[in-house]
Amino acid sequence: MSAPATETVLATYVGGGARDAAAAADVSAAALPAWAAMTGTERATILTSIAAELRKPETAAELAEITSMETGKRLAEARAEVGMSAAFFDWFATAVRARTDQDLRVAPGHRHRVHMRALGVVVVSTPWNFPLSIPARKIAAALAAGCTVLFKPSEVAAGASLALARLVEAQVPPGVLCTMLGDGATITGVWLADPRVRGISFTGSTRVGLLVADQAMPSFTRCVLELGGNAPVVVMDDADPRLAVELISAAKYRNNGQSCIAANTAWVPRSMLDDVAAGLVADADGLVLGDPLDSSTTLGPLALPTDRYRVKSLAEDARARGATVHRSTAAVPDRGQFTAPVIAIAPPLDAAVVTEESFAPVLAVMPYDNVADVVDWSRRSSMGLAGYVVGTDVDRACGVAEALDVGIVGVNTATPNTPQIPFGGLKSSGLGCEGGQQGLDAFLTPQVIAVAQR
Repeated sequence: MSAPATETVLATYVGGGARDAAAAADVSAAALPAWAAMTGTERATILTSIAAELRKPETAAELAEITSMETGKRLAEARAEVGMSAAFFDWFATAVRARTDQDLRVAPGHRHRVHMRALGVVVVSTPWNFPLSIPARKIAAALAAGCTVLFKPSEVAAGASLALARLVEAQVPPGVLCTMLGDGATITGVWLADPRVRGISFTGSTRVGLLVADQAMPSFTRCVLELGGNAPVVVMDDADPRLAVELISAAKYRNNGQSCIAANTAWVPRSMLDDVAAGLVADADGLVLGDPLDSSTTLGPLALPTDRYRVKSLAEDARARGATVHRSTAAVPDRGQFTAPVIAIAPPLDAAVVTEESFAPVLAVMPYDNVADVVDWSRRSSMGLAGYVVGTDVDRACGVAEALDVGIVGVNTATPNTPQIPFGGLKSSGLGCEGGQQGLDAFLTPQVIAVAQR
């Protein structure tokens, strides 16, 4: 595994195979009865302890540095990710403490008790772009529910995820969390073929998500899938252009553009296009590309070495289709997996920069004459994870937000997500929810006990 900022080797890991995956499933299944039998309050106490460990200054600093070096995200963002990870453990501790059985008297002569119990052994498979907070969101919910977890992190940022796993393993009984590196298809294939595995929570590309769902379907294994996005930013005609540019840039360049909820297209009233596009170009030119550990850096490298060429391809396709393409004049370091941001102004709707998730510092700026046309585009898009609306009239902006065919919308904010709310996509962007009470419910299954009253 190499550091994207320097292309130097950080660590070497040895992955397991099918036999190791099967052994891990045995261990996880053996640990399930005792863990599920604990009270929610007992499990919540452990989750709170994990959150406290994550917040210890020395631990937080170490995790942030590893995350920054492995992914290329700025150190400030990596620190925030550690804090968000701790917040997920705290939230699900709170959520499970509040969970109680329902006692219903809805049928004459009968009492119905609805008891939510652990789904069982579950698989958690996570990507590299948020190697702490995405695993934390899934693992915390599963553990709170009483499930045992088979954890398969990405090898691209394995050090951070493994450090989180070790921290969790130190707080829970043996076997409650089993972590493996290796070929994803092999490992998850073994796990999903095991009838003791009752669920999988996967974050990654839509292409791989379809493969996961296909493997899970024969046994009707429950799936929570958080997949690709293509987030639009809708700038309303009453928006302050300066504030619109600030929000778009914040939503675009977070995590170096490598976020599933990153702004992908900015839809701007035609009368405002020149002002907003000029502001976005100026922002792109003003970025400082460099070492993510350096506090002066405002944009780090791309995590994958091949992504530079994908950015170039998106820019060339947009230019060939008639867009005005601006490549940032910001200095690009000679060493490392860096690329200059790209702003494509007025590309056609079928350009790859519009139809595909760029997952990079690439933005399409689209003029519109009627906001209803943007809503229609959202409904026709195959993706539906996130979106943003910027406007002075908040009620009107919220009306447009509600019309967008996506799972989460930020109105005048570039940071719509938080542990206490559900997060999930529509259409090819996923299935089910993480976070919020719904994130806990994903790992629970109801058992109804009906008692005749005599």
